[in-house]
Amino acid sequence: MRVNFTVNGRQQEADDVWEGESLLYVLRERLGLPGSKNACEQGECGSCTVRLDGVPVCSCLVAAGQVEGRDVVTVEGLAEFSKQRDEHGHGGACGTGGGCAGKGVSLDAAKQWQARPADSQTGEGVELSTIQQAFIDAGAVQCGFCTPGLLIQADALLEENSSPSDQDIREALSGNLCRCTGYEKILDAVRLAAARQGEAV
Repeated sequence: MRVNFTVNGRQQEADDVWEGESLLYVLRERLGLPGSKNACEQGECGSCTVRLDGVPVCSCLVAAGQVEGRDVVTVEGLAEFSKQRDEHGHGGACGTGGGCAGKGVSLDAAKQWQARPADSQTGEGVELSTIQQAFIDAGAVQCGFCTPGLLIQADALLEENSSPSDQDIREALSGNLCRCTGYEKILDAVRLAAARQGEAV
């Protein structure tokens, strides 16, 4: 079958997709977006987390056919997505009385942002999002295998809750496993990003 959907603000088409093929496989092997990592293929580790219509999901558990006509954001498009979301009044302001309705970004709102062609493929040439820069500054990136999923999940958390408690952070990231660390630097990175977003408001 043929699947048409939006990835990082660009219309994409995948041909010859078979019924059991995962979104993760399509992203990595058919569209050349290797940021989402293939680890457990059972939805247990979070390494393949992407945003589907604004909601973080394990792309290894989503059948490619389920994304027909929908919107996907991968780590390659996260910086541009975050920038455009913030410019349109979404993101960190939600938790400080900004009055954002519902969870995540609505499909209509997500469809209004557009990444430049090179950005959605490599993520290069774009200023990093607040959470991406915080991961670097806090030393939260170690081997890097879990990092894309953690970034997507943490970005979604900070969109919904601009001042998360440590318990909020732990709960939000509980589906993302890191084999390198005791998680403290990851928690530090989310705390740092939340503080920086608070200063920017």
